[in-house]
Amino acid sequence: MSIYISLGSNLGDREHTITKALALIGEHRDIRLLQVSALYETQPVGKTDQGWFLNAAAALTTTFSPLNLLNYLQQVEAQLGRRRLERWGPRTLDLDIILYDKLVLNSTRLTVPHPRAWQRGFVLVPMLELNPDLRFPGGTRASQLLNELEYSEQKVLFFGRLDVKI
Repeated sequence: MSIYISLGSNLGDREHTITKALALIGEHRDIRLLQVSALYETQPVGKTDQGWFLNAAAALTTTFSPLNLLNYLQQVEAQLGRRRLERWGPRTLDLDIILYDKLVLNSTRLTVPHPRAWQRGFVLVPMLELNPDLRFPGGTRASQLLNELEYSEQKVLFFGRLDVKI
């Protein structure tokens, strides 16, 4: 089972926050961190009057159900200072479940695949780094989705590598 999450931060020490989040995720006994992408610096999407983000992706496996994984990721966000004050506003940490194997789920708390992943270069580029052959449920290739994106408004710039134990 392959699960992909997206990590983002645009407040505080962005790189440290993402590194710490990955450490907390990887240290949990019910989660196995498999791969972590490089960091990418990206301009904000939607609400554009805020600082640029650092983004990354991680592949993992877990014994958690999708909702239990979401609960844990939200605990990590809170532990690292996330406050939900404004939709799409600045944040110390954003952790999203993008894919949970081949599962398609639409509940009030969680939609998988992530409902806007196909529109976001900052999600697709790091995931494709981890798996160039990545496909969404139904067979659509992530690389095809990325090729169809309008890059004129989504700059995804390589930032650097993370020092994360896997």
